[in-house]
Amino acid sequence: MTRTSTLLSFPSQVSPPEFAISGLRPHVILGVDVVALPVLPAEAEDGSVLLGPGAAELGDALDVDLLGALEVSRATGAVGEVVSVAVPLGAPDNAGLRLVLLVGVGAQRPVDFRRAGAALARAVHDRQAVATTIPALDPTALSAFVVGVMLGSFGFHWRSTAPESVPVPRVVLADLAGTAEQALELRRAIAVGGAGWRSRMLASVPSNLKNPAWLADQARELAGEAGLDLRIWDEGELEAGGFGGIVAVGKASATPPRLIRLDYTPSKSARAAAGTSARKTPTVVLVGKGITFDTGGLSIKSGETMVNMKRDMTGGAVVLATMAALAEVGCPVRVVGLVPAAENAISGNSMRPGDVVRHYGGRTSEVTNTDAEGRLVLADALAYAIAEIEPDVVVDVATLTGAMKVALGQQVGGFFANDDALAATLFDSAEEAGEPLWRFPLYAGYEDRLASKVADADNAAGGAGAITAALFLQHFVGSTPWAHLDIASTGDAPEDNYEWSKGPTGFGARALLAWLARPNPLEGVR
Repeated sequence: MTRTSTLLSFPSQVSPPEFAISGLRPHVILGVDVVALPVLPAEAEDGSVLLGPGAAELGDALDVDLLGALEVSRATGAVGEVVSVAVPLGAPDNAGLRLVLLVGVGAQRPVDFRRAGAALARAVHDRQAVATTIPALDPTALSAFVVGVMLGSFGFHWRSTAPESVPVPRVVLADLAGTAEQALELRRAIAVGGAGWRSRMLASVPSNLKNPAWLADQARELAGEAGLDLRIWDEGELEAGGFGGIVAVGKASATPPRLIRLDYTPSKSARAAAGTSARKTPTVVLVGKGITFDTGGLSIKSGETMVNMKRDMTGGAVVLATMAALAEVGCPVRVVGLVPAAENAISGNSMRPGDVVRHYGGRTSEVTNTDAEGRLVLADALAYAIAEIEPDVVVDVATLTGAMKVALGQQVGGFFANDDALAATLFDSAEEAGEPLWRFPLYAGYEDRLASKVADADNAAGGAGAITAALFLQHFVGSTPWAHLDIASTGDAPEDNYEWSKGPTGFGARALLAWLARPNPLEGVR
């Protein structure tokens, strides 16, 4: 029996907060039950911390000694530190206010504001609304803070009852001028935070619902929402079109594979801001691994390592979420998103060790490990992109190798690139976005490990697993500038940590958007 690809019986999910900008100080904003004020680390010799905008007026209105509360709590102003001050019932002019939160902002860098936003979000779960002056501290604060609040609010559930805890539905950014520039920055920040939220949500959906057809349905909804062109290949079209890798990986499943293509064309205003015309607009292709569940195939995984494999389509989720946000962040280049989607299952029709797969364009791979399936589906999409789209740059994203997790732990993603300018831009964009990447070498000395006696390459070369996987993929992009993001290290967060929530992370969407929102994302790329 095939599984449905609809959302019938799927419960309503929690939503990110809504945001508003106000020029008022928080103590006079009606309809909020929490006010959050920034706490700055001590600069004076006496070691006393400082309170940010709105503190004096709020303390006077409530007749509460906020600095005294910080002193009693031995607050330091460290980023993410939260001190709670209950508002006495009957306090003058409280207008429904029940709680004051004093939130440390550390060194007041973008990373600090993002973390302060996430800490605040967790502290106001199940509240009605919060007003805060944290973004009023610095011109660089608004975007990072909003993204942090959104990601710190993330939740997913599939219970028969309502979720145990829900994010605060409304956040008022107080004491801001409300300029057109701030309104634009807020809109873009919501798009970036929403991309992180969407990619996490897609990666969190259990695989008895999430399959290639379901993922294609999500792409269809997303395309309508964001004004993107869409094409979807079904299993028959994939086989007829020569997508041998996608077909081979997905053929054992009761839910057959799909290839999803989304096309974004920048608006005239986005091109004008970048100084390009329609004829001169470069093209970027994003490819995301969309393995909706990975048993390992006949080279079966252990039970422990299979538990989290519903998120083996994180790369595909990242590409879908990024595509949905491109217009909002003003991306000035044409972008095509490709998601090869398949379930790596086990049946009498399973791909076997020793099989030879013919990819799009004709290159062949000997399958010596069916659990090295991600590179097989990516290879088809990369080959298609080079042959049919002729992009200026290609970037693929995949939870590809356990070797990357061994190398980097769970807080840094790895990447490879055949162009130094592209590598530098991606590295800087990832740092800016709070999704750090570390570059690995495309070491040609390991190329001989790909050798096969019967095919152009072995899909599971021994040793240096992350590097040899990248070398395998490099053959499908030729000389086109290309980067490969191996985010297996960061696919899951082991615990809540600032903007990261325990579980699937959706890592990569914010980094890609920080790159593609630049005035010239391809500057310096050959």
